[in-house]
Amino acid sequence: MNDNEFIRQFEDCTLSPDHFHHQNHVRLAWLYLQKYDTLAAVARFSQGLKRYAASLGKATLYHETITFAYIFLIQERRARGGETTWQAFAEHNRDLLDWQDNILKRFYRETTLKSDLAKQVFLFPDKISNER
Repeated sequence: MNDNEFIRQFEDCTLSPDHFHHQNHVRLAWLYLQKYDTLAAVARFSQGLKRYAASLGKATLYHETITFAYIFLIQERRARGGETTWQAFAEHNRDLLDWQDNILKRFYRETTLKSDLAKQVFLFPDKISNER
């Protein structure tokens, strides 16, 4: 499905959950960051996720720390890489598309990401990295 149809179906909550796994979350965030400034993209994406999850009867799935962290990581990668298509961005940022071994494990302790507080508000990373 094309980008506009994907966004429309997400925003009107008609997108099948079968078409909205982690990679599509990243794609949608990337599309919003193409259209809106960072803060508007964060607001629109997080509000849309809450609405979409509620439409599926799964309002408790929304996780603010994960949502915000990914938006900011995607925006940083966009600024550094300069890819102008989703396909190019995805190809050069495969680590953002891997949910099983997701990038947030490098920045957050597992207990932090599993906390109720992390679901409700954005928490700053709490894991010290040895990488420079």
